[in-house]
Amino acid sequence: MAEGCMRALRYAMVFFNLLFWLGGCGILGVGVWLSVTQGNFATLSSSLPSLSAANVLIAVGTIIMVIGCLGCVGAVKESRPLLLSFFILLLVIFLLEILSIILCFAYQNQIDQYAQSDLKKGLQLFGTEGNIGLTNAWSIVQTDFRCCGVTNHTDWFEVYNATRVPDSCCLEYSDNCGLENPGTWWTAPCYERVKGWLQENLVALWIFALCTALTQILGLVFSMTLFCQAVKVETFYA
Repeated sequence: MAEGCMRALRYAMVFFNLLFWLGGCGILGVGVWLSVTQGNFATLSSSLPSLSAANVLIAVGTIIMVIGCLGCVGAVKESRPLLLSFFILLLVIFLLEILSIILCFAYQNQIDQYAQSDLKKGLQLFGTEGNIGLTNAWSIVQTDFRCCGVTNHTDWFEVYNATRVPDSCCLEYSDNCGLENPGTWWTAPCYERVKGWLQENLVALWIFALCTALTQILGLVFSMTLFCQAVKVETFYA
């Protein structure tokens, strides 16, 4: 009976990590595709220029693939080193996620202030040579969220040293419409618009976070159970 349960657990572990690995492959593939085809779309941050959507997806996909591979091979071969490595990596990631959530709640105001300040610095790079990624990113955000600037459309006045905004701020897009009457521009702050969108989708975000946490906990339980069983078997035959 116990042997049958362990066999079922091993198959579940293999299936779990195979899905994990395939998910990592998919994320990595999307990241590479974005990097190749949408390379001009980068980050809005001036201090973290490499933190683009493509780079984040490539990094996350690679990490998931490595962890999934460790777990899958470790479960098939009942390898103690691989199962322990899988357990430790998954535990570290799980603890870092919890720590990140706690810090975000504890320092929410400071994070808001830093983010707004950093985004305003990024505006200074808008339209400049070598920053087409940041330029495109701001244009997309302002068009999709119908907003202008970080905290106000007047943020752009400091960038242009004139009463002017990018054309992506216009209610109806046309060339050089950012030079026209302010009444033809979006005036809502992009930071608050994006933050509001996240709050509106908070339930979906929490469901995703809970599902992710549950998946990680199951992975930790499966791997440690198999690891302990492998130790018992090795001790028995020693």
